[in-house]
Amino acid sequence: MVAVLETVAGAIREVLDGLEDWGLAGTEKATQYYTDLAADEVALKILDEAGFGVLSEESGLHHEDRDILVVLDPVDGSTNAARGIPWFATSLCAVDAAGPSAALVVNQATGTSYSAVRGDGAFRDGRRIRAASTTDLGRAVVGVSGYPHRHLGWRQFRALGAAALDLCAVADGALDAYIDCSRDAHGPWDYLGGLLICQEAGAVVADAWDRELVIVGHTDRRTPYGAATQALLEQLLAARDPGAAKNG
Repeated sequence: MVAVLETVAGAIREVLDGLEDWGLAGTEKATQYYTDLAADEVALKILDEAGFGVLSEESGLHHEDRDILVVLDPVDGSTNAARGIPWFATSLCAVDAAGPSAALVVNQATGTSYSAVRGDGAFRDGRRIRAASTTDLGRAVVGVSGYPHRHLGWRQFRALGAAALDLCAVADGALDAYIDCSRDAHGPWDYLGGLLICQEAGAVVADAWDRELVIVGHTDRRTPYGAATQALLEQLLAARDPGAAKNG
């Protein structure tokens, strides 16, 4: 399964290399780029031939009756890609009846690859990774999506622009945590790959309102948080909305 996911990511890189226009495509979906469309087309073909169903951000649900559904973001961080910011990725997560079973997130700007198989650990470029041991928000470097309404108590923050890679940065200890400061801005393709990689690296991922994160509807949205430790996650949830956070 991982080999198929790697084939998809490699094919997308080849398509991007041959694409001259990385700008907005002018479709009914205002945020859709030519990179999104070209990457989605090649990914769907490979995954269909491999016998998988697909939930893609760009084109919706395909063959939902198949035993394994690959949740796909062909280019996560496509605005970064269009502007030449080297933080954008292909994110793939294979989901079966028991939940996420295999994940691959590849930074298409650098080639850095994060992978995980359920119960077998998480890896960056083939080397096993572990999340940091940070438990104190005041010492944490936190990746941020959206705009916080106030300072939430972290030591430093980074707004990087690609949720899948941000979560992988938590998995390998580059970040201590990730927080979505908007509400329900992320679909499952944004975070499921990073979720499994984080979990296999010892980090924790949760929705801000304690909802199930393993969802496969094209209109489903969540507010994912990731943290190196449960203690850090609880502090982030409490800092965002004291007394209201249900998780932990």
